This record gives sequence, structure tokens and C-alpha cells, in this order.
Amino acid sequence: MKKVKLTDNFEVSPLIHGHWRLQEWNLSDRELLKLTEQLIELGITTFDHADIYGNYSCEQLFGNALALNKNLRNNIQIITKCGIKPVSNRFPKRQTGYYDYSFDHIISSVNNSLENFKTDHIDLLLLHRPSPFFNPEEVAETFYKLKQQGKVLHFGVSNFNPGQYEMLDGFLKETLVTNQVEISPYCLDHFENGNIEFFLKKKIKPLAWSPLAGGKILNPESEKEKRIFSALSKVADELEVKSIDKIVYCWLYKHPAHVIPILGSGKISRIKKAIEAFDIEMSTEQWFEIYIASPGQPLP
Repeated sequence: MKKVKLTDNFEVSPLIHGHWRLQEWNLSDRELLKLTEQLIELGITTFDHADIYGNYSCEQLFGNALALNKNLRNNIQIITKCGIKPVSNRFPKRQTGYYDYSFDHIISSVNNSLENFKTDHIDLLLLHRPSPFFNPEEVAETFYKLKQQGKVLHFGVSNFNPGQYEMLDGFLKETLVTNQVEISPYCLDHFENGNIEFFLKKKIKPLAWSPLAGGKILNPESEKEKRIFSALSKVADELEVKSIDKIVYCWLYKHPAHVIPILGSGKISRIKKAIEAFDIEMSTEQWFEIYIASPGQPLP
């Protein structure tokens, strides 16, 4: 698969492997290494993390696997996120979950991530969620420091709206490279809040988390989920495709915003379906059939 350029000097794979549920896969270090090597052979070289994933354990699990084959680090791109401080048994004195984008916390979080991954740099650091308490000048200073030290090569955000993105970007010496947001036939929020138009205008390629809506699309229960499943099934029949998830990925790929899905599965068979979806030709009418099924009413 051809790499996708987020900037002139930074590329990621067109599919990203997400490690949010890595702890739940119960893989040994050796098994995780084997999975990682299989993914690289398939062309998936970018891996998405966050400091808090797995109650602060997933970065370390991945780092332990990478340590078994140190040559892999040169062939992959590591993304991680920081800023959320949840109530956690790791920090029993914390009474309230909140967001922290102070200089000290971002620096500390990055240093912890570097130690967990057993590496000297993070390819892409994202601020995990927008915060109502946010000092862009302090964040800009922190990013500059990390860049100068070589600890983080590129910066972005997650779950920001256009105004929040532009606000932070205006304070930085180097532009943000992406925004990781939820996009799926189930979640159309970013078609409605101006983000998709913003991505197109600024030529930002978004990373899409939860492209299968956490399984809601494949195992429908609510009326909305059933409508979407029905529309996906109809298009799948028309295109002679047996797998519903292939149609979902094709729906994402077709959009001119160049959406990059994050795959949260530890099963190679599921991941191969996402790769095979690149070969499916979906019509614009079929794309809209799926889109319209989500709100359940025709376009105005």
C-alpha cells in the first residue's frame, strides 16, 4: 500500500493499527511482535496509542514487543496522545478526571511514553481532547521544546473542531499535521460541525477512530443501527461483496478528504478485509445511500 503524506516530510500508512484495546487481546510479547511483523508485511506501519490506553499499560506492552526486534523501530511510525487525566487506580489521590495541557504534564507524559516504547522519539504526538482550560502559548512552548530535543517529530490534535484547531495552530512555529476524530456511517458529527470542509480546505488528512462504531454497525440493535446495516447490506449485494465491514471501509476511502481509518482489531483476517476494501468501486449514489441511512431522512 502506498504511504499517505501528512506533510512533505512525514508519511503514515493508509491504514493505522490502533492499540486502544491491546491489553484485552491477551497477547504475549512474542505474539504481539509476530502480529506487528505481519502488519508491516501487509503495509501497515503506523501504530496509534495514548498514554491512558489500558489504564496506562498499552504503550509498555507494545514497547516490550518492539524490544524483541529492535530493527522494527526504523520501519514504523508511533503515534501517541496525552492530556487526559482520568480517575484511575494508578493515581488513587486523584479525585476528579480532568485535562492537563501544562508544560510540565506534556513533558512528563512524553518522557513516560518514550520510556514505555523504549525509543528516543515519538513520530506524532496528539493532544487527546480539547479542553475548556487551555493555554495555547504554553502548549506552543512545550511543542517547540520537544521538537528541539528531538523527542517528538510532529504534532497534531484529536477530537478538535475547526475553531479549536486553528486557534492552536496560530500559536505554533510548525503547523499541526492532522486531527484524529470519530468518523463512520454511524457517527456523522464531523460532516455536521464543519470539520470535513475544514479538512478539505486546509488539505488535512484526518485519522478516523472507531470506523465501525465499536461494532454497532456489524451487530445492530437500535433502529439507527439497523437502518445503517440494511443500507450497507444492500450496497454489499449490489457490489457482490460478502463482508459488511469492507463496505464501511470503502465508504471511508471514497471520500475526497482522504480519511485514514484506525483499525482496532488484533485479528489479521479482519485487518485484511480493510485492505481488500481499497479494490472496491462504490458509486456516489451508493455512498449517499449509506450516509442518509444514519439520520434516517432524505437530504433537504
